[in-house]
Amino acid sequence: MSDKKITTINPATGKDIKSYDRMTEKEALSSLELCHKAFTKWKNKSIDERGAIIKKIGVKFQEHKQELSKLMTQEMGKLLTHGEQEVDLCTAICEHSAQIAPKELAAEEKHLANGGKGIITYSPMGVIYGIQPWNYPAYQVVRYAIVNLMAGNAILLKHAENVTGSAIKLKEIFEEAGLPKDLFTVLIINHDVSDAIIEHKLIRGVTFTGSASGGAQVAKQAGASVKKTVMELGSNDAYMVLEDADIELAIEKCINGRIYNNGETCVAAKRFIVVESIFEKFKKGFVKGMSEIKLGDPTDKESQLGPMARHDLRKKIQEQVEESVSKGAEILCGGKIPDGEGFYYPSTVLGNVQPGQPAYEEELFGPVASLILAKNQEEAIRIANDSRFGLGGGIFSKDTNKAVRIAQDHFDTGMIFINSFGTAQPDMPFGGVKDSGYGREHSGFGMKEFVNVKAISLLD
Repeated sequence: MSDKKITTINPATGKDIKSYDRMTEKEALSSLELCHKAFTKWKNKSIDERGAIIKKIGVKFQEHKQELSKLMTQEMGKLLTHGEQEVDLCTAICEHSAQIAPKELAAEEKHLANGGKGIITYSPMGVIYGIQPWNYPAYQVVRYAIVNLMAGNAILLKHAENVTGSAIKLKEIFEEAGLPKDLFTVLIINHDVSDAIIEHKLIRGVTFTGSASGGAQVAKQAGASVKKTVMELGSNDAYMVLEDADIELAIEKCINGRIYNNGETCVAAKRFIVVESIFEKFKKGFVKGMSEIKLGDPTDKESQLGPMARHDLRKKIQEQVEESVSKGAEILCGGKIPDGEGFYYPSTVLGNVQPGQPAYEEELFGPVASLILAKNQEEAIRIANDSRFGLGGGIFSKDTNKAVRIAQDHFDTGMIFINSFGTAQPDMPFGGVKDSGYGREHSGFGMKEFVNVKAISLLD
């Protein structure tokens, strides 16, 4: 592939879709300047004026729902139904952001201790640069773009190369809804040009979603230029199944949590920690259910699992499986690359997962589940927290009060789902701790990540 071009590939067939010219550094910096110029006008619009356009973007997502879903499936292999759900989530984020913005961004007045008056405002900062991954081509962008547009900022996007078409389509949808030209700008650039963008004085904040190693590098570059960052990185989320769990419900939700979006979700269920008293019963049902998942064409309504997004990603997960097995893990189902075209990988369960294996230590970004035995609840909690990551997790127990206490007091992650599997909710904060990153997205939490919290004092 030429360094001057990006070619997208259909993971279901392995065949090329379309090629795009990369921008030069000069072209990218010119686009940044135009984006900033659009910001200088947008920041002066009222919250209601911004909200009206944001709501319209949500409407346009529904009008383009089928087209966008098909494009996402073509570029990264997700099931069509999952693409449609993603578009619905984008609409919900637009509606929720417009609804809450007047309250979240309203100026606050307070009486000062010295008798004076204080005013706190949440002022837009400027151009926010987002470096986004491919697994949710629309949602990942909307998650940071909409709240920042609502706050009065401008958006610069470097999307993953394999979903370049989706990035361009998002720009079309935004502008069709009435968003001013250049306020949402897509950069088709390489990493060297991206570094120059991060360092530029017109960039006021950087948000990155991706691997922990990639996030560390971007955060280092941004920090050197004194730019605030938000990092949403990887994880190997633990789902604990306790002895008083509804086993059938746990099996159903854990399977869905592992294979949803082809298993390529940062907050997916990945490590399944089951207490000894119910381990064999859970194992039998979980392995049976995972072994029956239908792998196939993501445009086929009968398929439950599509291909992995890229050839190199499939190669990596196979290597992680093989290394885990060489260190003592056992394949309970799946674990073998199928013949034929495309980047397919079967739903897989690994047993006898122990520390030192990739299945225990690393993020398996695909439909591979790590099944781990715990002696009791206390050991399950210890194993769940025995990770350098801390994005999400789950607890299965009929005693929901107990589950909430464990979630509040012991689970060292940013998100916990009780007796369910979830990914993202517009009115709940999204983000993690430890090597899963920092900062929060969604709702008022994300809306205030990149604003100038300005203190105005009127002293007697």
